[in-house]
Amino acid sequence: MSIDISANLQYNITVIYNIVISEGEYMPTEHLTTLERIHRAARAEFLEKGFARASLRSIVRSLGMTTGAFYGYYKSKEDLFEALVGTHYRYLLGRFQKAQDEFAALPRALQPEVMSDISGVCMYDMLHYAYDHLEECKLLLCASEGTPFAGFIDELVEIEVNSTHAYQEVLNSLGRPSPKIDPQLEHILITGMFHTFFELIVHEMPLADAENYVTEMRAFYTAGWMKIMGQ
Repeated sequence: MSIDISANLQYNITVIYNIVISEGEYMPTEHLTTLERIHRAARAEFLEKGFARASLRSIVRSLGMTTGAFYGYYKSKEDLFEALVGTHYRYLLGRFQKAQDEFAALPRALQPEVMSDISGVCMYDMLHYAYDHLEECKLLLCASEGTPFAGFIDELVEIEVNSTHAYQEVLNSLGRPSPKIDPQLEHILITGMFHTFFELIVHEMPLADAENYVTEMRAFYTAGWMKIMGQ
């Protein structure tokens, strides 16, 4: 029985191509809708130059469109950037806030036992989400200066600060007194924690490495915070 190797090879190539197309990766420009072409060109422009320096005219010109045609899709550069990052900004912020709310809703006596587990699940979820939407999250982290999204990390810091204070009150109520933390030091430490986390995404670490780094980072920061909180 003979096997047609060339036919099998052609079949495998076709299957791989169809999988790649279905996943939306490396799709040839001619297979994209006009909106998808706009988004692809805009991501490239924003990632290279940042929002403030990016040129809407350059994006439109690279597509061979007229400005009038572009305005049929978006009213401004701001609206275009919102379309690219808004959903991801809201998801990441909401996911982090949800984790804090779920933790605060637990019985007080249980909170010290599960704090690390709940925060860990949240950070891994955020990491995997960011890797699933890597370019858009890099836009949010690296290219959003001059947009309402530029304060993303500051908003996460504020959520964490409020949660830290609420947890200290829980510890105090359980007879495990936690000293007041210097506000400036607290802000520096929490901001540094988020920047450390998002460095994994900015530098596109291999996901398996990033997962390991998150595990090590959590161990480091958890031990440090417990020390500062007198636990």
